[in-house]
Amino acid sequence: MKKKLVSMLLVGTMVAGMFAGCGGSDNGSASDAGTNADASEASDAGDADSGTADEGSDAAEAPAGDEGKVINIYSWNNEFKERVEAVYPEVQETSSDGTVTTLKDGTEIHWIVNPNQDGVYQQKLDEALMNQADAAADDKIDMFLSETDYVFKYTDAEADVAMPLKDLGIDPDKDLSDQYSFTKVTASDANGVQRGSTWQCCPGLLVYRRDIAEDVFGTDDPEQIGEKVKDWDTLKATAAELKEKGYYTFSSYADTFRLYGNSIPQPWVTAGETTVKVDQKIMDWVETSKEWLDAGYYDKSVKGQWNDDWNKAMGSASKVFAFLFPAWGIDFTLKPNWDGGDGAWAVTNPPQEYNWGGSYVHACVGTDNPQHVKDIIMAVTGNKDNLMKISKDYTDFTNTQSGMQDAAKDDSFGSQFLGGQNAFTYFAPVAENIQIAPLSAYDQGCVELIQNAFSDYFQGQVDFDKAKSNFETAIKERYPEITEISWPE
Repeated sequence: MKKKLVSMLLVGTMVAGMFAGCGGSDNGSASDAGTNADASEASDAGDADSGTADEGSDAAEAPAGDEGKVINIYSWNNEFKERVEAVYPEVQETSSDGTVTTLKDGTEIHWIVNPNQDGVYQQKLDEALMNQADAAADDKIDMFLSETDYVFKYTDAEADVAMPLKDLGIDPDKDLSDQYSFTKVTASDANGVQRGSTWQCCPGLLVYRRDIAEDVFGTDDPEQIGEKVKDWDTLKATAAELKEKGYYTFSSYADTFRLYGNSIPQPWVTAGETTVKVDQKIMDWVETSKEWLDAGYYDKSVKGQWNDDWNKAMGSASKVFAFLFPAWGIDFTLKPNWDGGDGAWAVTNPPQEYNWGGSYVHACVGTDNPQHVKDIIMAVTGNKDNLMKISKDYTDFTNTQSGMQDAAKDDSFGSQFLGGQNAFTYFAPVAENIQIAPLSAYDQGCVELIQNAFSDYFQGQVDFDKAKSNFETAIKERYPEITEISWPE
């Protein structure tokens, strides 16, 4: 590993995970233990007509040599494990405690899961990465996952921890040609070398309570509700209607942050510079959040996200009308917190197109299982049939452009939780128009600390200027090399 690994990986590892991206819940349920029947029925890697590689393709093979007997995969929850068990055809069985998956050739996948909260996952991963060169073969990291908020930290070429996919024998231009382009860019280093892949694309929608819609608007029809939330000005008028009936539009000011923060046109910190640039869109979020909170459009008792009050706001006793979620948010967050029956929620277009999250899968430099790693990455992220199966089984919006266009027109992709509604009809057009914000190594800290600082302002604990000052102090403490914070005029 390069010397830069120490400085790149240790910066900001002990950080709050409250605003983490995909799969914010660290307690995603694991698949049932024992033999996974679906795995044996999963399709083989790729079809020629799906834009992915198959066994007969002329894509380069992973480096030859004897493979190890243990594949160590680091992640923060069981989401990736579930997907591997569902579609990787070499899976034979999983141990009763869910920590070991045995493949048909006897190789064992060891799942090393640490929670995102308080930066534990990154800390444990970074410690293992710094010991990678000297680790015994069966202890080496073979694969690890990262999130959009901190993927840049691991794909950085100088950090030298995530292998270029081409070194595995995967040609991103050919083998992953059906992926959404912004996910490929997100998984690449500054030189455009792709060092990860994802089975997910995470366009976000507005998810609303049907009963509240009926009470306030006299209809729960997604198209009609979509007209009432189609842009911020329209949604503001709708929020006033909801308030008159005793309802909140959203639970918290944090619920809207991603719509603003994920569409900034410049990075928080430009490569080679030491100035944090706070974009005007971030300050627009601050202004709107204060206005809406004071107007009673948010529940003042809910402070931020990923806490008990926020979870309860998704329950049947809540007066919250809607949440802004990508597909994983519905499956991993809303569904477990809902205490009523299926069909109570529906989706429609958001007031602004946005992307939230994404779990990126990386082959670790130094792996002794390159062929297995290649096969797993291709099976879970590069095989259209497998991605379609994941979408149908988990309502996951997967990283296949042609597949998601097909799903949007196929009623069999309706969600039981959403009362049979086909959410892909709404997800697909949002995904086509996502413009991902430029990434930097400082994204996670900036995203978390700006929300922390202004949360105190929203709650009336500090004034506006003090909130700005607190952010400046916090960001410099997190990243001592930062010399200046630039605010919009």
